[in-house]
Amino acid sequence: MSYIRNGRCAVRSYIFANSDIEGFIDLLGGETIEKHPTQDGHHLSVAIGDAVMVIEAGDSFPVPTNVSYVYVYVPDVDAVYSALLAYGAKSVSAPEDKPYEERQCGVEDSFGNTWWISTFTG
Repeated sequence: MSYIRNGRCAVRSYIFANSDIEGFIDLLGGETIEKHPTQDGHHLSVAIGDAVMVIEAGDSFPVPTNVSYVYVYVPDVDAVYSALLAYGAKSVSAPEDKPYEERQCGVEDSFGNTWWISTFTG
């Protein structure tokens, strides 16, 4: 569909983050598919699996009052959780098996966005 940027994902999450978000995204298995400079940093389109996110990344944004919650599926929750903590994310919930057939954890990035990281186990 020509009216959708990059031809995929008509609905995208849109968050603010600091300038080192690309390393965070790499740890989630993501790929930056577009990066454009802005006055305060960069405007990114990032693919994670079959989804696309829009991210305003920079170090001079005021901390927004409307932080986001993002849910991402990865092959190995425990490995990603450890890598994100080493990267500087703050733990919200350690990895654990959930009754809805997922192993899940939660982390918060430096902008206050909460990332729920899951692996379907069913």
